[in-house]
Amino acid sequence: MGCFGYFIVMLVLLHGLRPDYTPVDHMISDYAVGRLGWVMTTAFVALAVGCLTLGLGMAVAGPKSLPGRAAVLLLWVATLGVLVTAIFPTDLETAATTTTGNIHTASFLVNVTSLILCALLFAVGFHQSEDWRGYRWVGSAMAIVVLGAFIAQFLTLHRGAPYGLTNRLLVAVLMIWFLATARQLRRVSIQRQGSIAPNA
Repeated sequence: MGCFGYFIVMLVLLHGLRPDYTPVDHMISDYAVGRLGWVMTTAFVALAVGCLTLGLGMAVAGPKSLPGRAAVLLLWVATLGVLVTAIFPTDLETAATTTTGNIHTASFLVNVTSLILCALLFAVGFHQSEDWRGYRWVGSAMAIVVLGAFIAQFLTLHRGAPYGLTNRLLVAVLMIWFLATARQLRRVSIQRQGSIAPNA
């Protein structure tokens, strides 16, 4: 939760520090290019660590069904993908296309696809796990919202469209999903520890 919080704070801060990158026609990855680019890079690294640790936690206390296990693997795929995103900055829309930028774009597609499938698979897994049944409807609703935000992003990925705004919408929805799922993971872990302690 701390890693996701750091990502959110740094991203919000960059909106004030880089007013030349207008939200309408700049993706959040653009903040990693130019002045103060290192701030966005550290935010991506924090996001990767957040995905890794959330995946570890869900592997231990998350749904044990096949969809839940597959979702954990997708979280780790996203971990590697976000690290690639941090290492290879994007190309600005007005700049020439580079290999680095192409790698960044590919990692973006991998990350988004992995996380959407992850949210959907976890939603199925929550329904199949007794420990997570109290979260099943919230998890399902948020997975649908994440999918909707992705569709909005996909439909605006062309010049002249407000792709920067839909990019921020998608990121905001994903951050809410990350934080809510991590919070529920903590609750489930505490409940399990409480049920084990009297028998220890």
